[in-house]
Formats: sequence, C-alpha cells, structure tokens
Amino acid sequence: MKNFKKLMIVFFALTCFLVVSIEMPRSVLAAEGEGTSRPAQNERPIKVGIPHNEKFPFAEMMKNSFEMALTVINGKGGINGRPLKLVYANDQGKPDVGEKIIKKLIKEENVAMLVGGYSSRNTVYMAGMAEKLDRPFLITTAADDRITQRKWKNVYRINPPASGYTQGLENFFLQKVQPKSMAIVYENSPYGTGGALRMMWFCREQGIEITKIIPYHRERIKEEYYKRILNPLKDEPPDVIYMVSYLKDAVALVKVIRKMDIPSLLCGGAGGFTHPKFITDAGEDGDRVLTVTLWFQEISYSGIEEYYNDYLKLAGTDPDYHGAEAYSALLVAADALRRAESLSPGNIRAALDKTDITTPFGPVRFLSYEKFERQNSLPTQVLQVVNGQFHCVWPEKLATSEFAPPAYWRASERR
Repeated sequence: MKNFKKLMIVFFALTCFLVVSIEMPRSVLAAEGEGTSRPAQNERPIKVGIPHNEKFPFAEMMKNSFEMALTVINGKGGINGRPLKLVYANDQGKPDVGEKIIKKLIKEENVAMLVGGYSSRNTVYMAGMAEKLDRPFLITTAADDRITQRKWKNVYRINPPASGYTQGLENFFLQKVQPKSMAIVYENSPYGTGGALRMMWFCREQGIEITKIIPYHRERIKEEYYKRILNPLKDEPPDVIYMVSYLKDAVALVKVIRKMDIPSLLCGGAGGFTHPKFITDAGEDGDRVLTVTLWFQEISYSGIEEYYNDYLKLAGTDPDYHGAEAYSALLVAADALRRAESLSPGNIRAALDKTDITTPFGPVRFLSYEKFERQNSLPTQVLQVVNGQFHCVWPEKLATSEFAPPAYWRASERR
C-alpha cells in the first residue's frame, strides 16, 4: 500500500511537470507575440467574397490592390491568427450574373462577408441579394446614390456616393472658374445619371446657365455618334463642358470635342478621367483637362506613401482612387472581422458600425446623413492634366500646382 502511494505521488509530480513544460512555451510565445506582426497560422481560413468584373478598365488595378492588402493582413496575423482568404467571382457587369455569384459566394463558399462592387448598374442588384441572404457587403466603388439609401442593414460603402463626387469641384468652380454657362454630358447609367443630376442642381443653385443636357449610350463609342450629339455645342460653346464617363468614352469624347474645335473648358466627373491610361490614350487632346477625384497620392493620409510605392513597384504604373478604395476596403473588412465577437452577420455588422480608422484612402466611419445610411464621407480633390501628368489644383491647402487655363479657353471673352 505504501509503495502504491509513493508511485501515485511520483506519477502526479511527473504529470504536473509535463503540463508545465508544455504550457510554458505557449505562454512565452504569446507574450513575445504581443504588439508584433506574425504570419497567420495554418488554421481554417476566413473567406471574404470579392464580386469582380474582369473586363472593366480598373479591374486589374483593383485586384492588385486587394492582393496587396491581403498580404499585409495575413502578414500581421490574419484575423486573430486565422488566415484571410479571398474568393473572387466574375459578375461580368450584368445584374443577373451578379445576383447568381452573390448566391454562390454565400451559399456554396460560405464567405463571412463581401467586399467589392464596381459598376453601379449591377451592384444595386448584388447588394439587394446580399441583403436578402443576410450577409454584410462593403461596397468599394459603385457610386449610385440609391445603394445606401434603401435601408439595407447589410450594405456599407467606403466611397462617397455619386452626388458627393462634385463637392470639391463645385468650390473650385466658384472660386477659380466662375462659369456663366455649362453643358452636361453623361453616360446614361445610374453612375452617370447621379453625377449629372448633382451638377444640374449646383448650376441651378448658383445661377449657371445649363445650355445643353446630353445623355449618351456608352456602348456606342464611335466618332460619328459623338459628333452628332455634340454638334449643338459647336455654334454656342458653353464656358464649361462637364462629362461623367468611363475610360473609353472619356477619351473618345475629349478627342471629338478637340477635333470639333469647341473652345470650352473640359472637366470630368472622376470615373475614367482619373485613370493613368486617360493621359496616354487621350494624348495632347487630354492636356489641361480637369477632373474631380476621390484620392491623390500626395494627400497626407496614413499609409498612403507605402501603398503608392508598393503599387508602383508591383504594377509599374500609378494607381488612382479605384486602387486605393479596394486596398483600404479590405483593411476595413479585416479590422471589423478582428473586432467582431463572432462571424455571425449580426456581429460583423456591429463591428462595422463601430469602425473608426484611417486608411490610405482616408478616414473611414459609416454614418447616417441626409438619406444615406452606413455611408462613409470624404472630401474630393480636383486634378488637372498638364504636360502628361496629373496635378492637384484644388483645394488650395493640398494643391501641388496652380490651375492652368487652356490657351484656347477665354471664358471672359464669351460672357
């Protein structure tokens, strides 16, 4: 009996020793890991669905940016030690396809949330499906005002709505250009229509004469078509022609207007006018064109220089706001997933509601204002193409160059 008791004591002592020996390294590793960046562990990944249109001009830029952000996130431990995994699905820019891929991402891939959305036309449908299937969806680019005006509890947006794109430009017009007349030319999608409507309201509020309102079909990108719809501007050129367009039609419009010798100041409402290819494709015809933008690499947001330099090294070309949106949106999603009490839609929404961080795209907080809900709000800038480069000309505190009126533009002589 005495020997048995001694054996039990020895066994208990050995067991305690082994437990302590196993647990101590874990606690030491945990302590050493605090406040440091550690790669995500080999655990079951957390999936984020990326509805993505591979044919859009900004598709490659946005995908590069998503992947860059993914590397940063997983390099810092992923989501509380679990790696983040992106699941891409091509929405083809079509509403019916968009709805199908949202169903697939949620029901088959079981993604925790969705991040993406480029074209407003089909993003509205994709957002509606995400709401129906109860999965948080963080919009990166689609700008149709209605997307965050429908009381959809799962829909958040990092970029300003289309009606907010012109705010910086409006101040620039009032302070620097002071136009008396304007023609508004826009492609007739929800994005183009939203931007055009906001500029119409601005003109009416400021007593600026709207000489022509010209919607067009983006699919009909032919010189003869643009000449026909722009011909009314030739006899009575307005001070400003404001255009809301994607890349190919932005280039085509500018080239046709220059060929028709219409001496108006040309201004784009973001979209295709901010793409680096606008400068190369438009060539000399794009010189002195203005555009509103949501982001510029010389703004002093935290992390902006690192993102810009890393993108330039990866792709060999400058990113524009579409890339910064995608990169920053994934950082925002990861931040919310880390803070969420669980991966249930309700807990992820609760974490998104409390988001308050600064990204390379700018500060991100999801607010309710006017008719918008869960909408981020950011100031806009005005860029001008001068000698083959974008320069920020507004607001003055961020300006890297003075506004340079084109030689052919003499607004004061036409008033």
